[in-house]
Amino acid sequence: MQTTPTNLEETVIGQVLRKFISGDVSLFELISEDIDFRIDHFRDEVDVSWQKAKSREGMIEVIARLGQEVFPKGTKALGLESVDLGNGWHLTRFEQEFFYGVRQCDVSSLTFIVSHEADGFLDFFRETVTNVTDI
Repeated sequence: MQTTPTNLEETVIGQVLRKFISGDVSLFELISEDIDFRIDHFRDEVDVSWQKAKSREGMIEVIARLGQEVFPKGTKALGLESVDLGNGWHLTRFEQEFFYGVRQCDVSSLTFIVSHEADGFLDFFRETVTNVTDI
C-alpha cells in the first residue's frame, strides 16, 4: 500500500485540528451532522467512556467537556502531520503539550487519528491517545 504525505491545510482534518488548537469554535462548521466520533486511550486508567458522539451536537458537548476537564488552558501543537490513505481517509499524527486538568500538571501527548472526509465535511474521527506524560 502506498501512502502520500498530505498538506494538512488542504484537508478537512487539518483545518479542524488547526481550529481546535487555536480555540476556534468555527471548527464545527466542518463537521458532518452524523459524525462518528470517538477518543480512545491506550493503557490508561482514565474514564473516556464519555468521549464519543454520533452527531455534531453530541461532538460539541464532548469538546466542551474536554475544554473544561482536559484542556482548561488550551493546547500547543508540537507536531502535526498526515498521510492520505485514499478515498477520503487520512491518518494523522498529533503531538501536543498542554496543562492536563485531570492531573493538574503540564503534559505531553502523542495521538494518532484515523479520519474520513467527504464533500468538505469530517464524518469519521477515531483518535487513539498513545500516552500522556508529565513534563
